[in-house]
Amino acid sequence: MNEIQDEPILDVRNLVVEFDAGGGRKIHAVSDVGFRIAKGETLGLVGESGCGKSSVARAVMQLPKPTSGWVLFCGEDLTRAEKKRLRTLRPQFQMIFQDSVSALNPRRKIGETVAVPLKIMGNGNRAERKRLVLEMLESVGVGPEAFDRLPFEFSGGQCQRIQIARALMSNPKLLICDEPVSALDVSVQAQIINLLEDLRKRLGLTLLFISHDLAVVKNVCDRVAVMYLGKLCEIAPSEDLYRSPRHPYTAALLSAIPGPDPSLPPRKVDLLSGEMPSPTDPPSGCRFRTRCPKAEDRCAGEQPVLNVIEPGHGVACHFPKSRIPIGQQSLKKQ
Repeated sequence: MNEIQDEPILDVRNLVVEFDAGGGRKIHAVSDVGFRIAKGETLGLVGESGCGKSSVARAVMQLPKPTSGWVLFCGEDLTRAEKKRLRTLRPQFQMIFQDSVSALNPRRKIGETVAVPLKIMGNGNRAERKRLVLEMLESVGVGPEAFDRLPFEFSGGQCQRIQIARALMSNPKLLICDEPVSALDVSVQAQIINLLEDLRKRLGLTLLFISHDLAVVKNVCDRVAVMYLGKLCEIAPSEDLYRSPRHPYTAALLSAIPGPDPSLPPRKVDLLSGEMPSPTDPPSGCRFRTRCPKAEDRCAGEQPVLNVIEPGHGVACHFPKSRIPIGQQSLKKQ
């Protein structure tokens, strides 16, 4: 992993994202979320489908602007930047979408698609842009023959490489990856992950890596933030979180990851009761309490704050788990 510096590239504070659900109701997609990403770091954002991960990503991109909160990019608040200023800053933070095929214009040739950022920024003439596009396509593992072809002629993995090439044409500092490998075969996932890691080291990129696959995140990220129903419940260095999760929701997620050695007896899985509540009517107090085996009266009446319980390790729980490695949790009662 790259060495992490103190000054953050991205500093998200008190982020709130709400959508109108009709009938006077609101979808509370993201509620008071905050985190920082240092230069050269990869932060993983994980959680079940519908927990608000993609809403966080789009709010950082200002697509659309969040309901409230601050998104500081290199110290400048994007939420309060005027359209002209935002247009100037946007090349420095780019996004890779989950559906790589749909993210590419089906009627536009690959060379034109990848060259779009250069045209918007007014960089180079047509010949210079073609040269830069061909160099970028080669750097992500796509041959020069792709330049004059259309997206339907490529596989999902190849389209994801092309999407990465387009994102990198503006020489960004921050790359937001929203489920970049979830729609790909396992073997192709590994190739794309290796490509992103290589690009991060070579270009000095900073990544926000969003995924529901904790096994993937473990191998990619320096730190991991866990979301549940629009709230952050735990954030910690990757090794620390996977070794000893302190929030009961994180522990349940990690216990469900299949073990690497099929000859070993299966470990105990912390099954969660019920389903995630509706984001239009989240529970009072702790949002996880309706599924938490340790919930008490305090959990219903008081919302837990994300407290730092160890250096770099924050947990939003009134009764965090003791420090027991995940592989030993089935051997000892909590």
